[in-house]
Amino acid sequence: MSQHDVAHHHAGHAHWDTSIWPAIISLGILAWALAFSFHFVYHQSFTALIVFGIGLPMIVGGIAGWTSESMGKGEGLAYGAMGWFILAEAMIFVTFFVYYWYMRLMAPSWPPPGTPQLPVVFPLVMTAVLVTSSVTIHMAEEHMHDGNKAAFLKWLLLTIALGATFLGMSVYEWNHLIHSGFTIATNSFGTTFYSITGLHGSHVVVGLGIFLAGLLPALKGNISESFWRTASLYWHFVDIIWFFVVSQVYFW
Repeated sequence: MSQHDVAHHHAGHAHWDTSIWPAIISLGILAWALAFSFHFVYHQSFTALIVFGIGLPMIVGGIAGWTSESMGKGEGLAYGAMGWFILAEAMIFVTFFVYYWYMRLMAPSWPPPGTPQLPVVFPLVMTAVLVTSSVTIHMAEEHMHDGNKAAFLKWLLLTIALGATFLGMSVYEWNHLIHSGFTIATNSFGTTFYSITGLHGSHVVVGLGIFLAGLLPALKGNISESFWRTASLYWHFVDIIWFFVVSQVYFW
């Protein structure tokens, strides 16, 4: 077999690389599992906090390192695959909304007894923050296409700050409602409210995780257009879903 035939033979097979980052991520997840046990089983909250703090940088750093390795190698996030993933995630949201609509329309009165008056202005401010973050990630993408790395990083960091602000506002609202006696177990509306807003909040966390995973390589000059196009698409999906959440849960 000639050298050309050997090269062609190897090209027809998947190329595998070894990496330490999956092991680091696994150890970080193990640390979080131990933290859960320390807090809820052994009631050692301080130890749980320490173990959780050890696991957090391992997970974040592991994801960032793994992402950095995959950039430019034809691996990792793909724009088309993200479209199918978004479709699957949208179906999950549909099931939550259908359950909410059923409870809402079948209830003799709405909202059920024990439900406090939800804020009106606060969710509108949250909406403005999230919509602005979609604009900023679009601006970051435009500057990436133009090759302006400094502007790309500026708009990306602004997007991350806005996403974190939205998440902080959600936590603040939950904390206020829980302390006022409105919890997931209060009534059917409490169950659907925390389930739907919590599901959306988890997607915001994932989006911020994607941004942070790509930020560290980007700071080193490793900017993958495929990665950031895909990350931007996911973030726009999170933004669009919020319009359904805020319109149905807060204003209907």
